[in-house]
Amino acid sequence: MPALIGLLLLGLLLSTLAPRLLARARWAEREPVLALLVWQCLVVAVLLCCALGLVLAASAALPELRSLVFAGAPRGVEAAYGLQDAEGWGRLCAAVLAAGGVQTVLALTREVRTAKALRTRRHAQLATRAPELPDTIETARNRGERLVVLENVRPEAWSLPGPDSRLVVTTGALQQLTDRELAAVLSHERGHVRARHHWLQQFAQALASGFPGVRVFSAFRGQVAELVELAADDRAARRHGRHTTALALAELNLDRGVFGSCPPGLAQSPKRVDRLLAGRPRLTVPNRLRLTVAALAAPVVVVLLAAAPGLHSLL
Repeated sequence: MPALIGLLLLGLLLSTLAPRLLARARWAEREPVLALLVWQCLVVAVLLCCALGLVLAASAALPELRSLVFAGAPRGVEAAYGLQDAEGWGRLCAAVLAAGGVQTVLALTREVRTAKALRTRRHAQLATRAPELPDTIETARNRGERLVVLENVRPEAWSLPGPDSRLVVTTGALQQLTDRELAAVLSHERGHVRARHHWLQQFAQALASGFPGVRVFSAFRGQVAELVELAADDRAARRHGRHTTALALAELNLDRGVFGSCPPGLAQSPKRVDRLLAGRPRLTVPNRLRLTVAALAAPVVVVLLAAAPGLHSLL
């Protein structure tokens, strides 16, 4: 049982203390892509704690499963985990963790279906408002994201991800933005599509809605919504300049916040404009490497903790 208890305690620690530390990290705004990696590794580590804990708890509760799990293991490995006399606790832990696993699958399935239905409906609405040319007409079609222009006096720009992705701008945006500002806006939206930010947002939303009381998942959803916008801003700034990107963001938000694929309330446009204009330098390469190694080490530590009793018995 020590491995099971250790996994549960580590999962509790990672899901409570780590989100607070990451949310206060000032380097995240300077390295949004790295911050996304750190958050993903943290969530993966928490889920690994639950998954491996479920395997050990179920093995303690069910002797048949325990024989299957430790089939082929050297002598002494099964005994090192101390699962033989923990059927009662094993059943309780397995029931709780299994319920959480089912909840995760159901929430993720529901979120994917909802997002797919919404995306299909928005594509259908877009096709009605801006029908495409017939295939018989020779056009230089872009094999990447297709640009669609809608008649609307509001300056707006957004992306529709998916297999048949679209970048959408309105005539109001074409009139209000300069050529460089428009290019920066399109680069921002293209960054969302090509980085598959919608997948990450769906995963974060599924976890947060499935477990509303778990701090790490709610914090993960909030941080993903903000960091994907900063990452897309940086992509546009690298190609078209920070000032141009900041001006484009300000122009699109003169009346209301409409920049990026997330709701205006999450876009935090003034903060993003200030960040672009400030132009704070990135972290040094050694610091980025250290943070990357630390992030990737979190899931590895979980696996080592689960395997520790077996490894110790072999020494």
